[in-house]
Amino acid sequence: MRPMAMILLVLTLVGCATSPRTAPGSGEPATLAILNARVWTGNPRQPWAEAVAVRGERLAAVGSTAEVRGLVGAGTRVIDAKGQFLVPGFNDAHVHFIDGGHRLASVQLRDAKTPAEFTARLKAFAASVPKGTWITGGDWDHELWGGELPRREWIDAVTPDHPVWVNRLDGHMSQANSAALRAAGVTAATQEVPGGTIVRGPQGEPTGILKDNAQALVDRVRPPPPVELSDRALEAAMRYVAEQGVTSVQNMGTWEELAIFERAHAAGRLRTRIYAAVPLDTWERLRDTVAERGRGDTWLRIGGLKGYVDGSLGSHTAAFHAPFTDAPGDKGLLVNTPEDLYRWISGADKAGLHVMVHAIGDRAIGIQLDTLARVAAENGPRDRRFRIEHAQHLAPEDVKRFAGQGVIASMQPYHAIDDGRWAERVIGPERAKTTYAFKSLLDAGARVAFGSDWYVAPPTPLEGIYAAVTRRTLDEKNPGGWVPEQRIGVEDALRAYTLGGAHASFEEQEKGTLEPGKLADLVLIDRDLTRVPPETIRDAKVMLTVVGGQAVFER
Repeated sequence: MRPMAMILLVLTLVGCATSPRTAPGSGEPATLAILNARVWTGNPRQPWAEAVAVRGERLAAVGSTAEVRGLVGAGTRVIDAKGQFLVPGFNDAHVHFIDGGHRLASVQLRDAKTPAEFTARLKAFAASVPKGTWITGGDWDHELWGGELPRREWIDAVTPDHPVWVNRLDGHMSQANSAALRAAGVTAATQEVPGGTIVRGPQGEPTGILKDNAQALVDRVRPPPPVELSDRALEAAMRYVAEQGVTSVQNMGTWEELAIFERAHAAGRLRTRIYAAVPLDTWERLRDTVAERGRGDTWLRIGGLKGYVDGSLGSHTAAFHAPFTDAPGDKGLLVNTPEDLYRWISGADKAGLHVMVHAIGDRAIGIQLDTLARVAAENGPRDRRFRIEHAQHLAPEDVKRFAGQGVIASMQPYHAIDDGRWAERVIGPERAKTTYAFKSLLDAGARVAFGSDWYVAPPTPLEGIYAAVTRRTLDEKNPGGWVPEQRIGVEDALRAYTLGGAHASFEEQEKGTLEPGKLADLVLIDRDLTRVPPETIRDAKVMLTVVGGQAVFER
């Protein structure tokens, strides 16, 4: 090679190494530029940067401050981050979005620490709403007052004019007062419901606690909220998650909730990107809907189905191989039969739909892994991205099956520091070793996506990252972490909340990392989470949330 040609080649290579990564149309000025940041991109080809430029709704460049400054024009909004931490927008891979929005205005029972406080809060709330109004939500936690389940006698006297139907925080059991039981026709003579439990007193009379499928006895008579309240619930939910840095959610919901999202999208009111799943047993309706109008766009997508194998640990309805430690005669229950699950999943998979199924106990997880393996073998290879939602209490032999079968573990780290206060009393120390097994799954090569399960837990990714990294329980009784060997690093947790969620919804080409051409969904945080003591991560604050190049929250 001639000397001059060699010099030109070297100069070209140097230029490629130092220029910012840019999207097409880079000659046009940016609409937004964030400079002087500590940028965690999530992109292994360019893990760190100092600045980003946005053009319209997409990222135009990711590079140094000096390089990105060159894209600033007269109309560019410029933000000096002053060393703050910039990351891809958080993607909450498991929420109940409308329910969460409704609960922002509902009776607040989650932190009621005594039965008397539980009763007092319901009394006060009943006095604030018209007679006849159904009182729902609540999210009570009986573990806060020692584990005794509430009873209708606690609340009947203070809610004589209101049907009450308030749920435990996990949603797998609820408390009714006598007015709600009368409306539902639930009496001592009511027969048990398969996949559910009616908790009864000494004479067989219902205490008001209904678990899992038995909840349908009251749900079917509860009037739906007015359209206006549902629209307001969506607005409240979008506003709240924007404050937490959440730019995308994956809603485990209903067709009615999909209609709420569609109404907001048609009116241009969506500020949170939504992947809307519908019930698994309606897969034929979803198949026909997708065939008729496609899977949506970057704001609202369909194609996912949510099913259930079992209940929850806190309600003693998660399905285990061995009995609960504190209830030797009880192994939990199956909400649906394995035969029904296979039939629905097989049909949905043949139709090219995306299946995600709730499984919490080790028996439930094993059943679901078996079912998914059978369906994949029968239907042949494709990029199906089966998901197990929660995947909380794994049998050790099932850990490697997630990676081996390509099944995504869709998990909620906040649950670990919440349930960790009492879980060993329920399942014992041996089963606890592979409970919320974040590290074991990652070490085995499994794909992990993080979410919150809001309304069950708060939709706060910073608290979720704190939980995954420290595993310090909410009662502060495990300063070194509950089952500390399952702690993971900050970058692993960030990845699960960003690219992990994007991959879990087939959207990694659009979001999940900060790369030119991808959607400009960004979160600016007041400190570099990778450089602070892990126990201080929960004190970090979201300063700015950007969705599609537009600021939706600024502190």
